[in-house]
Amino acid sequence: MKKIGFLSFGHWTPHPQSATQSAADALLQSIDLAVAAEEAGADGAYFRVHHFARQLASPFPLLAAVGARTSRIEIGTGVIDMRYENPLYMVEDAGAADLISGGRLQLGISRGSPEQVINGYEHFGHVPGAGENDADLARRHALRFLELLEGEGFAEPNPRPMFPNPPGLLRLEPHSPGLRERIWWGAGSRATAEWTAEQGMNLMSSTLLTEDTGVPFHQLQAEQIQVFRDAWARAGHSWQPQVSVSRSIFPLVSELDHHYFGLETRSQDQVGQLEGGRARFGKTYAAEPDQLIEQLAEDEAIAAADTLLITVPNQLGVDYNAHLMESIVTHVAPGLGWR
Repeated sequence: MKKIGFLSFGHWTPHPQSATQSAADALLQSIDLAVAAEEAGADGAYFRVHHFARQLASPFPLLAAVGARTSRIEIGTGVIDMRYENPLYMVEDAGAADLISGGRLQLGISRGSPEQVINGYEHFGHVPGAGENDADLARRHALRFLELLEGEGFAEPNPRPMFPNPPGLLRLEPHSPGLRERIWWGAGSRATAEWTAEQGMNLMSSTLLTEDTGVPFHQLQAEQIQVFRDAWARAGHSWQPQVSVSRSIFPLVSELDHHYFGLETRSQDQVGQLEGGRARFGKTYAAEPDQLIEQLAEDEAIAAADTLLITVPNQLGVDYNAHLMESIVTHVAPGLGWR
């Protein structure tokens, strides 16, 4: 069995050809798609976070709303940019969203991607310390967040509080037991995957790697996953980790599918420059279901992962994306032994 979820960036554009014309559309349709995906048999609803962009930006109200409207699927992010986050406030938000969902939150965090604005995190009041860069800032915030999720008291109580306190030092509330083991780090390289394992976080790997060794994307990503699992074993954590990968996958089962994605049948890996270094981008999979099953069976990283996240074209609307998820669950997953 392999879990299958969707990953939405929540794009919105005030254009006649977009089914998602406003921020309200993006948020409300995200909730509706999560409900539809659950009904279609999918296992997860995940959302990307980008600040200063016409995309999803504030994840916790959305996650809480999805948690209240669904009952089974995992609810997560892929990923939250930790350069922008106040770890203490984030612990409260995450705890509340997890409790509302009944413990289904799977929270992906990371350093984030290239920004819409210059040093956007500074507008949020976060500045790298002496000798730090922005990646260091993100990791510092992440490690503090993980520490606080443990639920240990750290704040001295007021001797004359407004309400009675439990004994000892106080922790942030609400505390959600088990959430600490459901934090994922979005890793773009083998070295970062090793660090992720050392910190006791699950591994989230996308359709982009910030390194290139000349081998196909899926093989390099499979190597990254193995580095993670080996490092996890050395670290001796007390629970088993999870690994997710994301892919753009389009079963061509209708005339509309062919219209939208028929040309993607020729897609290949791409190599380019990202923030001054070489990066490898994974290809799009688009084909008739039988062909798609054969192609996906050769993807070594998908085979090694526990969860597959399907990046959805959210501006095509809820109905089309629900159809896409249902096509993957019913036409593709059984042929690969995932259902």
